[in-house]
Amino acid sequence: MLKKEQLDPDKIKANLNTKRIGRKIIVYKSTSSTNDIAAEYAKDRENDGLAVFAEEQTAGRGRTGAKWLGGCGDSVLCSVVLSGTKINSEMLTLTCAVATAEAIGKVAGGEAKIKWPNDIMLNGKKTAGILVESKQNKGNNVYVLGIGINCHQKKSAFPAELQSIATSIDIESRSICDRISLAKRLLVSLEHWLEIAENESEKVTEQWCKLSTLLNQRVTVIFHRKKFSGHCIGVDPEKGLILQLESGGTRFFDAAHTTIAK
Repeated sequence: MLKKEQLDPDKIKANLNTKRIGRKIIVYKSTSSTNDIAAEYAKDRENDGLAVFAEEQTAGRGRTGAKWLGGCGDSVLCSVVLSGTKINSEMLTLTCAVATAEAIGKVAGGEAKIKWPNDIMLNGKKTAGILVESKQNKGNNVYVLGIGINCHQKKSAFPAELQSIATSIDIESRSICDRISLAKRLLVSLEHWLEIAENESEKVTEQWCKLSTLLNQRVTVIFHRKKFSGHCIGVDPEKGLILQLESGGTRFFDAAHTTIAK
């Protein structure tokens, strides 16, 4: 394998075709969590669009507090500050998922899928996760969009219990992922889909449905410690996953309080 390239803010910024997302870029060699760093920068509204990258996270986290695993230089770990947006957190999660799947698909040479609410899949295995967090800044909502993408991990890098369900771009593409190119594509895709979400949000929902692994599938979810089973018939940008329950009726399940049963 070629020597791992380092993420360089100047190389990511070079010819980056965005106006908002990534107008400021910071790369840390190691940090506890890019979301935590971005949250500090989010206190200043001038940092809207700031992208924080790290080669390594010592306390990276996913949804419901799960740890994000990865060696130094193996992933693209990014958090983007977003202030002054009218997009709600549910729609932001959908938007980030669509943008991340698009960027991964272009680099991996295949279509990446979305497993609600925040997992990006390649060939049925998780290759990326999203964590959208809301922060208060002087009475205004500010969001931190956290994205972690597995790039160079080998199968042995994952714990035994995850090897059948987790993967990396290198594994699935059988090549060496260019992380700088991926970082660029991610920022461009984020800006593109965020603009669409603010003006034509139904297009985000349509694209999410196109890429969803759950649509028209039987799904069992855990909501407030109770299990519900049914067929996924769509997603609502405010209320979450829509299930036609086997017990009868239709019900919405929001991402904040729902997980997909294994």
